Amino acid sequence: MSTTASNLWYLDGVLEDARDSPCGSVAILVSRSKNTKPLIVVVEDDRRQRVLFERWLEKADYATEGFENGESCLSGLRELLADAVVLDLQMPGMGGQKTLERLKAHHPQLPVIILTAVADVEQVVTTIKAGAYDYLVKPVDRTKLLTTIRNALEKNQMALRLTQLERTVEGTGYREIIGDSPAMQRVFRALDRAAPSDVTVLIYGESGTGKELVAHALHHHSGWKDGPFVAINCAAIPESLQESELFGHEKGAFTGAVTQNIGRFEQAHHGTLLLDEVAELSPSLQAKLLRVLQERVIRRLGGQRDIPSNFRLVAATHRDLDEEVKAGRFREDLFFRIAVFDLNLPPLRDRKEDIPALVAKFLSDLGADGHVSRVSPEAMEVFMAHRWPGNVRELENALQRAVVVANDGVIRPDDLPARILTPKDGEPASRERTEIRAAPLLDHVEKRTIEEALDRTGGNLAGAARQLGIARATLYRKLKKYGLRS
Repeated sequence: MSTTASNLWYLDGVLEDARDSPCGSVAILVSRSKNTKPLIVVVEDDRRQRVLFERWLEKADYATEGFENGESCLSGLRELLADAVVLDLQMPGMGGQKTLERLKAHHPQLPVIILTAVADVEQVVTTIKAGAYDYLVKPVDRTKLLTTIRNALEKNQMALRLTQLERTVEGTGYREIIGDSPAMQRVFRALDRAAPSDVTVLIYGESGTGKELVAHALHHHSGWKDGPFVAINCAAIPESLQESELFGHEKGAFTGAVTQNIGRFEQAHHGTLLLDEVAELSPSLQAKLLRVLQERVIRRLGGQRDIPSNFRLVAATHRDLDEEVKAGRFREDLFFRIAVFDLNLPPLRDRKEDIPALVAKFLSDLGADGHVSRVSPEAMEVFMAHRWPGNVRELENALQRAVVVANDGVIRPDDLPARILTPKDGEPASRERTEIRAAPLLDHVEKRTIEEALDRTGGNLAGAARQLGIARATLYRKLKKYGLRS
């Protein structure tokens, strides 16, 4: 079913009157990214033609969305992950040629099939040079339309597979994102699909999984890459300051506003805005964000004029937004706006085969001065056994600490933080060989800790016991156990 009238909004396949919605008379499109059928967008100002084309496509087992002009199509593609576009060349307002140019600028991989009433050779050449896949002369033959679309989709899928193959051979191609595990390959395939489009992406992932890195990748492989990348952590800003941070303010807008402040919405104009931990936005800011996404203008606090704010939105959260909506903590209408394409980042415990590559990458960055060159097999076993509740960030922090204390260029188990040497409370036991190794590892760390305490106190046992937080009798037993004093 298509959504072309501006006073209708589409929610889970049901058309409802927008006059009863909190959003006003603006079309809200819910993504069909979970639909297994290819989605074909039809842009045709003649309603009868548009409906006819959609009927042909739906009978051929495609999903469709229809738009009556180029402006509504470009706006709608923020909330649709289309597989191909059928575009009429002669339309009022933004013509087909201009729409094509805008489409290819922000959706370079999206096949566009041009419909034209006149087979003007010069015009056809111009559209092909602008990136059109093919053109059809009206009146359009049904078989010819379906064949052209099928060929376009097959060519696009082949190009996507080639991109994935090149990435497998040459590396990820996504900035600093490391991983060859099946879980990360799924992430890369999702990036291949979503990055070249304008579609709003919602990144789910635990803290430390690399949500901002993925957002950077989406930006740098999109049509917005020449614009700014602006990130804001909503959880790090007090609720009282959230509006000023996002919208900005004029001098004198409130007590303490001694200078003008340009907000993040304005900074991100013609670029990408990452709203990290978006679930932490206050209810009032959620409503205002929804309005910005609809109207693409903002007004600074204390300001008197509207300012254009056209950006690609990427949101991220560690929370389950479905549950947040059910609990009444997150607006359902805003959820529909931002949850167009879901991208789930796996925790490090579910992709442990990537740990050696991550260690090598971090070691290269942290040990660039040559102080540390490698990790011992025993230390790598510790890395592989730990469950990493802090994910990739915890791994990086552990290596930072180890690089500082390691001797002779090798990281060994006793160079690692004590917290990663044993399972946390409530975590499942490690593999048998790790269990066998756990006690010797802890003994080694404990012995070294006692030695350091003795060094600091000049061999004073009472002082060392106080520093270690143990009784003197306990310290005596430890000294005997480790042969530190006869």
